[in-house]
Amino acid sequence: MVQVSIDTLIDMAISGEAVVSFPTDTVPALATRPDRAELIFQTKQRSPDKPLILMAATPEALWPYVQGTLEELSVWQKTAQKYWPGGLTLVLPASEQVPPAMNPADPSTIGVRVPDCAIAQSILARTGPMATTSANLSGQPPLLTMAEINHQFPKVLTLFSSDFDPIIPQSTLPSTVAKWESNGQWTILRHGNLLIS
Repeated sequence: MVQVSIDTLIDMAISGEAVVSFPTDTVPALATRPDRAELIFQTKQRSPDKPLILMAATPEALWPYVQGTLEELSVWQKTAQKYWPGGLTLVLPASEQVPPAMNPADPSTIGVRVPDCAIAQSILARTGPMATTSANLSGQPPLLTMAEINHQFPKVLTLFSSDFDPIIPQSTLPSTVAKWESNGQWTILRHGNLLIS
């Protein structure tokens, strides 16, 4: 069990030497620097055909990681303005800035999200965009408390509960995932805690 202060957690996340966990507006996240994404796959025993999500404090921090036409970017930004921060992950064409380890099976796309959670945003504002996924062994239900995460992943860094409000409203559902298709439409890949219209 490795509980640390928020400053230590941020420093270790930036160093790329550790997998860290923090609350979000949906289920708690496991996170690493994007270029160290393989650490999450190892920790979760996750299949490489299940990509990670790039999470950031602001939409502006995520746009360099995607590529599309000006018209497409306009649609994506309008969708982001409507639903972010919040429980919606947008799967978009990936730019060259996305490390292949984020999505080993299909590096041409990347899921991006801005969480509606103050502690997550304050961490991500200092670390920059992070590779994230739910905190659980692959195929098992998401872990919902720091105690569960500490027990399941003794080497993952979590926050002292005194470093954040423990009464964070969290959903037991992960984010809704919408993929941009070449025909200019969204396809819902996963129904989560957010209904989109």
